[in-house]
Amino acid sequence: MSHFDVFNGDADGICALHQLRLSHPHGAVLVSGVKRDIALLERVDAAAGDRVTVLDVSLDRNRAALLQLLARGVHVEYFDHHFPGEIPRHPALTAHIDPAPTVCTSTLVDRHLHGRHRVWAIVAAFGDNLGATAWALAATCRLAEPDAVRLRGLGQGINYNGYGDTEADLLLPPADLYRAIAPYASPFDFIDREPTAGLLVAARGRDMALAHGTAPVHQGRAGTVHVLPDAAWARRVQGEFANELAQLAPGRAHAVLCEVAGGFRASVRAPIARPGGADTLCRGFPSGGGRAAAAGIDRLPREHLPGFVLAFEQAFGSG
Repeated sequence: MSHFDVFNGDADGICALHQLRLSHPHGAVLVSGVKRDIALLERVDAAAGDRVTVLDVSLDRNRAALLQLLARGVHVEYFDHHFPGEIPRHPALTAHIDPAPTVCTSTLVDRHLHGRHRVWAIVAAFGDNLGATAWALAATCRLAEPDAVRLRGLGQGINYNGYGDTEADLLLPPADLYRAIAPYASPFDFIDREPTAGLLVAARGRDMALAHGTAPVHQGRAGTVHVLPDAAWARRVQGEFANELAQLAPGRAHAVLCEVAGGFRASVRAPIARPGGADTLCRGFPSGGGRAAAAGIDRLPREHLPGFVLAFEQAFGSG
């Protein structure tokens, strides 16, 4: 029997897997990629009797591959917080799915493990822009504020590393970053002992400074739309820049577009004060999806930009 661990390459996917394997260690084939590489189940070559654990990957976007695995007799355990569509009923599928805007996949794993490795769920929640959730979990662990701030920096650094068109844009492939984290039960030990942690935080700071130097192309009642250039630094920082804009103006929505051939790739954040509607907006465009508070569009043709801005204002401008 083989085991496959399939996980999103951002902070949430990595920290969710790390919590599970700290509690239930075993070898597995790792399947991951850049954050937007979400059709990951298509890459799983599992046979009858094999087991697949899926973390922070949209069921709705992987439905066909999931059904094929189940039909082959593969056992699948699925943790996720994205819009799932209809969840298949199958004796070989165990689904832990909750699309509520205040949870992420790592907090679902934390719930499943009864808080056994909660500090890593805090790292993930900070990385996934769920500041209120992260601070609430930190309070249950009685973390001092400076320690929680250190976890926030780590979560943001891990999350930053997941963005890019290909793994060539990243500082580290997500599977390699997971392997670097895997020996550390404590995120504080990882921060103090692993040079990778400081590398991610410093690189994120440099790229964020470049992003903040750009002016929005649209400022409306709903919020702002920024466009970043077709450059590796912009692809790396796109999601983190959107997260930071949301934190700086929690009553407004934000979209950060990155130029690609023929158009844009979009990251959308609903207002933190009203965390809903981002997934509905993005699913209105081909290749769009995500969750209520944060979503994206893989390919937005250049000629569709005016329509996107109009839909953005309609989605968030009435709050």
